[in-house]
Amino acid sequence: MYQYNEIDQTLVDERVAQFRWQTEQFLRGELSEDRYRALRLRNGLYIQTHAPMLRVAVPYGLLGSKQIRMLAYIARHYDKNYCHITTRQNVQFNWPKLEQTPDILADLASVQMHAIQTSGSCMRNTTSDHLAGVCVDEIEDPRPYCEIIRQWTTLHPEFDYLPRKFKIAVSGAVHDRAATQFHDIGLHLVKNDVGEVGFRVLVGGGLGRTPIIGSVIRPYLEQQHLLSYLEAIVRIYNLFGRRDNKYKARIKILLKETGLEKFTRLVEQEWQLIKDGRELTAERINEIKAHFAPPAYQPNAVGDKSFAQHLANDKAFATWVKYNTAAHKVAGYNPPR
Repeated sequence: MYQYNEIDQTLVDERVAQFRWQTEQFLRGELSEDRYRALRLRNGLYIQTHAPMLRVAVPYGLLGSKQIRMLAYIARHYDKNYCHITTRQNVQFNWPKLEQTPDILADLASVQMHAIQTSGSCMRNTTSDHLAGVCVDEIEDPRPYCEIIRQWTTLHPEFDYLPRKFKIAVSGAVHDRAATQFHDIGLHLVKNDVGEVGFRVLVGGGLGRTPIIGSVIRPYLEQQHLLSYLEAIVRIYNLFGRRDNKYKARIKILLKETGLEKFTRLVEQEWQLIKDGRELTAERINEIKAHFAPPAYQPNAVGDKSFAQHLANDKAFATWVKYNTAAHKVAGYNPPR
């Protein structure tokens, strides 16, 4: 999994210190509720009827053992011994004390986690297939591209105050388990006629009170253009998205009111203005991919009969395997269906 470098860690640590100062100001009465609201939302903190709720980002749903242990510690130490896992691969704590939230964020930062942009009108956590990296129908592992997008979206100065929240999902498999069709932007890894891997780009999907399936705005986008094309889309949304009515402020409404043809033309025009000099290099992509190298699978797994024997001898285990495992792309790690 991706490991923070010095820049990543410094950014998160400084954000914790900043929010601690803001929260102390608010608790002393030096910061109004309206001003504090925008600040706390950018750090994942909601004020609800009975207690605050803190939403923690789990980018593309990937957690390490140290991070899971920290989430458990936070649940025991600051909450009521449990947390919630959301449909968009976040974790929520529902009973923290407001004055303790900076301490929670500091604990999260110690294991390379944060709550930045998990709420508010900004670009939210980038999600992906929960079987990414191991599924049999995968064209390419989408997680490196999710990480590239995570770095690009985090504290992006141009898109800090969008008309509404904005969600991106990436799928690298034939079956769209990431539900890219129901996101503001959906990216689906595909191959072109010569076998090169790029992205099919969908825009304007969403659920809520107005469920809409996203429309294909570009059938094939080369990998090097990923960030510049995303920026063009979000720029158009930021310019023309409605801000007078929060129920009509999502990009799906803008696309519906503008029409796919005109919206696509606006994006393409904007993209031509910004794409030069902003492209991803092969070196940058490979640098991030190196963080997602597969584990050392056992070479003798195919000939190991112990799993089949255990299935045959333990009915409860066989039932668990049937309903709780999926096909694996590596031979020998693929349970019989």
